[in-house]
Amino acid sequence: KGSGGFRKRKHDNFPHGQRREEKENVNPSSALMTSFKSFQLELDTRHDKYERLVKLSRDITIESKRTIFLLHRFTSAPNGEEILSESEIKLDAVRRKIKQVAQELIGEDMYQFHRAISPGLQEYVEAVSFQYFIKTRSLISVEEINKQLIFTAEDREETTNMTSNSHDKQPHTWSLKVTPVDYLLGVADLTGELMRLCISSVGNGDIDTPFELSQFLRQIYDGFTFIGNTGPYEVSKKLYTLKQSLAKVENACYTLKVRGSEIPKHMLADVFSTKTELIDQDEGLP
Repeated sequence: KGSGGFRKRKHDNFPHGQRREEKENVNPSSALMTSFKSFQLELDTRHDKYERLVKLSRDITIESKRTIFLLHRFTSAPNGEEILSESEIKLDAVRRKIKQVAQELIGEDMYQFHRAISPGLQEYVEAVSFQYFIKTRSLISVEEINKQLIFTAEDREETTNMTSNSHDKQPHTWSLKVTPVDYLLGVADLTGELMRLCISSVGNGDIDTPFELSQFLRQIYDGFTFIGNTGPYEVSKKLYTLKQSLAKVENACYTLKVRGSEIPKHMLADVFSTKTELIDQDEGLP
């Protein structure tokens, strides 16, 4: 140990010239160096694939958000069927991105790359479940979502490559399964969109939709409470936000039930917004 308090490292005992000679004497074609080069190639390939998946997940997130913004126009649009048709086109584009993810994961363990694709899958679940609720007033199942994520080779180039291989006459298929955790996190985010749907419905003078949303959100909240703290950390973390969305919708229904007859329809949204701000202040939300 020197006077400055630094401990002398063991390799400092060797002259620099000796270490340089040992480095020059390393045989690059030795079995050890060959193994390390193969490890380096494998790690570089894995890192490159991870980065490609992160970019695809980002694209899936962006397109799914745009679909959600489009679906919020359903309550105010004169022709809601056009909004649903346009949203289906957007979701088909998202599924084509997910198909690229499935192709990247061929022969790979999906859970090794799960953190790269999870944000995009959650946003897709939120978008497709929001569209499904607007259509059917019910919650889409994870099995139904996974059925939509089974892809076949439809492009000309892929079909040509398939037919050129005489040993493989079966059509190529790719599938990507949404994990239960991604499904639950997407459904938890859906509750926030349903709360916003309640606000827009009230603003359009729709009195029935908030009560439907209140019952639906209560069922989702009851389902999440069965999981409690036994589920993944991310799920229990979303439970607080879900509870806030439910409280806002229930307070809106209370205001509509008690004061709905005495407040003009065009002013109901203002009353609901004021009530929401008071709830946020009481709960300490920003």
